[in-house]
Amino acid sequence: MDIYYIDGQYVPADQAVIPVNDLALFRGYGVFDFLRTHDGSPFLLQEHLSRLKHSAKEIGLRFPWTLSELKEIVMNTVTKNSYRNANVRIIVTGGPSRDFITPDGKPRLLVIVSPVSALPESWYSEGIKAIIIPLERTMPEAKSINYLDATMALKKAKQQGAVEAVYMDSSDFIKEGTTSNLFAFYKDCLVTPGKNILNGITRKVILKIAKPLFKVKINEIKKNKLYEADEIFITGSGKGLVPVIQVDDVMIGNGKPGARTIILMQQLKEYIRKTIPPGND
Repeated sequence: MDIYYIDGQYVPADQAVIPVNDLALFRGYGVFDFLRTHDGSPFLLQEHLSRLKHSAKEIGLRFPWTLSELKEIVMNTVTKNSYRNANVRIIVTGGPSRDFITPDGKPRLLVIVSPVSALPESWYSEGIKAIIIPLERTMPEAKSINYLDATMALKKAKQQGAVEAVYMDSSDFIKEGTTSNLFAFYKDCLVTPGKNILNGITRKVILKIAKPLFKVKINEIKKNKLYEADEIFITGSGKGLVPVIQVDDVMIGNGKPGARTIILMQQLKEYIRKTIPPGND
């Protein structure tokens, strides 16, 4: 059985509980971060922990742990589970509240480790469809546990045969997906939005590995301009890099994963391989 870290204790998954007066339950008040392990090693753990701390600061949530303490807790939880490839969710809840809305200043820390569920290979070999949703996230730089908008957007996407829903602001500028960042190629120029988005960890890696290979621009993309892209892909910690071959009813490029996108998929795999500490591969 999976072992979780819950508010100071390592417990079996079926014993993992928090009190019902926690603001995570009553108000959706809390932050989280999500990462993968590869061959038993958490990928870019320090970057994810730093983003978790930043998210807490963004929403005014007390964060009493040092990054070193968090790293030790995460590593201990990963070790107590036997998965070589696992999903790791680190959650900071709003903690108890006597009036069910005002934090008492006692946030809870949860670390949940679970096995990776393989995503469809067709996503990577054939590409996916995405739809555009008019929606702007509240406080986009914080990775909040409040996923109401995302849940509803993804439901709509699935109803239309799509895998992801991409947010668009009131000026028709594309922002990000519900659980991903978005990139578009225009010939050899790679463009990704940079305003009012969550700065994805995988997004940062892609920007790093793409820079020596292509011209890279952080620039806003209008909806109609997105339809004209030669290639599109999305990125995320859980999914890696996924080609997008259709947006709404518009086929992108030739309707297949593009050559430049495939190059970056391969480069990302190599980057992950090289980042895994020696002895874990």
